[in-house]
Amino acid sequence: MAAAPLAFAPPLRPEVRLPRKVRLGLLDLEGHVGEVISRLPQTPDIEVVAIAHPDAGVVKKQMRNPLLARAKHYTDWRRMLDQEKLDLVSVCNANGPRAAAILACLDHKLDIIAEKPLALTRSDLDSIRARLKEGGTKLGTLLPMRFDSSYLGLKKVAGELGDIINISSQKSYKAGSRPEWMRHYSTYGGTIPWIGIHMIDLMRFTSRREMVEAFSYKAHISAPEGIGDMENTTGTIFRLDNGGVATLHMDYCRPESAATHGDDRLRLAGTKGVAEYMAATGVTLIAEGRKAEVIRDLPPSGSVFLDFVEYAYNGKPTALPFEDIYRANLITIAAEEAAVGKRIVKV
Repeated sequence: MAAAPLAFAPPLRPEVRLPRKVRLGLLDLEGHVGEVISRLPQTPDIEVVAIAHPDAGVVKKQMRNPLLARAKHYTDWRRMLDQEKLDLVSVCNANGPRAAAILACLDHKLDIIAEKPLALTRSDLDSIRARLKEGGTKLGTLLPMRFDSSYLGLKKVAGELGDIINISSQKSYKAGSRPEWMRHYSTYGGTIPWIGIHMIDLMRFTSRREMVEAFSYKAHISAPEGIGDMENTTGTIFRLDNGGVATLHMDYCRPESAATHGDDRLRLAGTKGVAEYMAATGVTLIAEGRKAEVIRDLPPSGSVFLDFVEYAYNGKPTALPFEDIYRANLITIAAEEAAVGKRIVKV
């Protein structure tokens, strides 16, 4: 939701120092912009110099944060790009116009950390990829779940499962009252692109398997007024590169009385065992010759923004390379194409 506070404060890592000052512009304040703003105390060499958002009231609230208080406000992000001397832009606008904003930033030779998905069509995604290959800029995307301790732990034990041939995943959220741009397909782009991309990335990341075909259904059934035209139920089946099967089902049916906003689950089934994660049980593993166990020794959680900053300005390897970003976006687009066209779509 627009400019919403983080649901929790992630543990702070030591400061990340950069070889020079980096001037950051915030291009809108939708979605996961909190992944950027919450980490500013750890990046003293990054200065937010400008914020582009059409609503002055929203920006005024954000400027209560001392790290944003000196930023110049623009109602038009194009003017911000033209007039400010920026190094890095956080692109967190609506899904529909996001690709155009990313391409404009690339035209200005700026590094980008963007909300997901990068684009809603193959042509826009390929344009971004082609422009990026010209060099001189770095592009990351806000897929923070890949850096979560539980999914890092699931990836760690996946090597004990043999050949992974079945993957099942779930995302279930409270519907709530959504911002205006999410209530219209032209600016929202669909529930599969908006939240499905998280789990599509995690299925690839943890299993090390590739998705080669997709078929989907989606629907808007007896949905509350607060979500407009958003689909509140979807289901996608993928064929894996080894002939296996992956499934993703999503809904906005989680009751408001639930203790948490979302219920995410991921299960990996292989020829030698099964591992899965859900909040109620944590990461569990049952493998050949072993009793079922809860995996408690999990890797520490990371930060998608700090990972990108270290990669872009300190030359460190990234845990989220662009080819993974591209594939997650491409598979997501294929899954949405399948739902719209009611056909199997090759990735």
